[in-house]
Amino acid sequence: MVQGSAEAAVGQSQMDLTDELVALSLRDEIDAGPDPLRIPITDDELDAVAERLYRESQGDALWVFAYGSLIWKPDFDAVESRVGAIRGWHRSFCLRMTRWRGSSAQPGLMLALKRGGYCKAVVFRLDEGDRLGQIRRMLRREIGTLDDVSAIRWIRVQTEQGPVRALVFWADPRGRHVISKLPLEAVAGVLARACGPRGSCAEYLYLTVKHLEARGIRDLNLWRLQKLVARELSAIHALASTTGRLSVAGGRA
Repeated sequence: MVQGSAEAAVGQSQMDLTDELVALSLRDEIDAGPDPLRIPITDDELDAVAERLYRESQGDALWVFAYGSLIWKPDFDAVESRVGAIRGWHRSFCLRMTRWRGSSAQPGLMLALKRGGYCKAVVFRLDEGDRLGQIRRMLRREIGTLDDVSAIRWIRVQTEQGPVRALVFWADPRGRHVISKLPLEAVAGVLARACGPRGSCAEYLYLTVKHLEARGIRDLNLWRLQKLVARELSAIHALASTTGRLSVAGGRA
C-alpha cells in the first residue's frame, strides 16, 4: 500500500496521467447497491453521531481536513481554505470498494489515512450558518455504517497561519474492507481497471493529484502512482505516445 507520503516541491513537470487516458478508464456501470454484509447506518444513529460531533466542535471554528476527493468535490460550505500538514499520518489507497468507483467484478481502491509518515493537504473552514446540518451532510456522504464512525477523528493541522483543530474522515479505518501493504504496482493495476457508477479510480487519482498540484502540493507516492496508472492504461488500450499525442498502435486515435 502507499506508504510514507513524502512531499516534494512542485516543479514544472506534467502529469503522465491525462484527460485522454482517464477517458479510457470510464465506462457505464450499474449501481448494484450497498454491500449486503455491511449494515447501513440508520437515520437515528447518524443524527446521534452528528450531534456528538457538533458538541465536540463547539468553542472553535469548524475545520475539515481534506486529503482526497473533498479537495475537489466538497460537500460543505467553506469560507476559507489553507494548505495544512499533519504528522503521524499518510495517504493510502487501502479502502476496497465494490460500489461508487468500483464493482463486485472489479473492486476499486479509495484513499484513507493510515498511521505513520506525513500528509500535506487542504484544510477548509466551514460557514457557521448551519454547523449541525453541514456535519450531517458530511456524514451522509462519508460513512455508510455505524462501524465507519470509528475512523472519524479530530486532528491537529499545522498551517502557515497557525495550528487548527480539524475533523477528518477515514483515519485508520478497520474491517474486512481495509487492505494493507499492497505495493504501488499492485495499487496501480487496480486503479487503472476499476470503474463504478460514479466514475473510475483512475479519474479519482487524476483529480486528486491535479488539485494537489494546483495548491503547490506534491505527494511523491501519488505522483509515482499516476505515472504507473498512465502506463497501465496505455498497455491495456495498446497506446503508444507519438509527438506528445496518444495514438492507437496500428491505427488512428
